[in-house]
Amino acid sequence: MDSHPKTPFDSIENAKDYVRLLLETVADARQEIAADLAVAGAQSDRRVEALRVIHYKLEKLEHHLHSSSRSLNDLRSLRRLLFNERTEPASVHVKKGPEAA
Repeated sequence: MDSHPKTPFDSIENAKDYVRLLLETVADARQEIAADLAVAGAQSDRRVEALRVIHYKLEKLEHHLHSSSRSLNDLRSLRRLLFNERTEPASVHVKKGPEAA
């Protein structure tokens, strides 16, 4: 397996960063639409209905991106397991012998 990515999407970590950026953008857009809906009030015109549909679709997209992020975490963990890429936790060095007491 080539360890040097050729494009920004050649590694799971880079794909995860991209999904994270998408999530941030979608969350910002959803907040803007929610604010627009609050200003529009309970009017029953086409604009309000369109805003509701947009808000729903953004929520759905956000849910899918969270799911994709979890899948990328799983893939990264599996890759580390398969290729022994796991970093070992820092172990405490225990002195043995008479000076350990």
